Amino acid sequence: MNRVRPIRSEPAPPAEPPALQARAMDNLRFIRETMERAGAFTAISGWATVIVGVTALAAAVLAGRTPDGERWFAVWLGEALLAFCVASWAMLRKARNAGVPLLSGSGQKFILSFLPPLVAGALFTGVLLRVGLPALLPGLWLLLYGAAVVSAGTFSVRIVPAMGICFVALGAVASFAPATWGSALMAVGFGVLHIAFGILIARRHGG
Repeated sequence: MNRVRPIRSEPAPPAEPPALQARAMDNLRFIRETMERAGAFTAISGWATVIVGVTALAAAVLAGRTPDGERWFAVWLGEALLAFCVASWAMLRKARNAGVPLLSGSGQKFILSFLPPLVAGALFTGVLLRVGLPALLPGLWLLLYGAAVVSAGTFSVRIVPAMGICFVALGAVASFAPATWGSALMAVGFGVLHIAFGILIARRHGG
């Protein structure tokens, strides 16, 4: 009579060494961060850009009816602050909805490239106001804003630096145009260009 032998269970596979798991996680983290740095920054809101353009047109109309230089400057300063708030809120919202970290990778490079020309513009604005040359402000603002968009746009989609080049060209015109053209050229730049490019960005890059 054959003897019944108990079935021996196979030994369980050895647990993955903790060091190997840590290396795998480090590799995945490195790959993710590399992709974030290499990717284009797409959190710019096209519809927010359109809104900024509309408010700039309203500011241009209001500033054009204001003969006083201080009030003209106050109108455009208020418009700049409003535009900054609208664009920042929309950018944060779009980045959050897309699950894209705003302050890392291409987003960080975009912001760091965008800010220096704006800071330079703010400083030169104070200088021109102090020496009594406010007529030069439209050209200065359009040029340096365009430079900021071109510089930051190298980390974004192609249409962004294209918009910046248009601002630079318009700023060059404003720098040599009669002072009475200031509000009109500002309306074309901060109003019409923002609306036109905002619609293109919204249609091509998800709002």
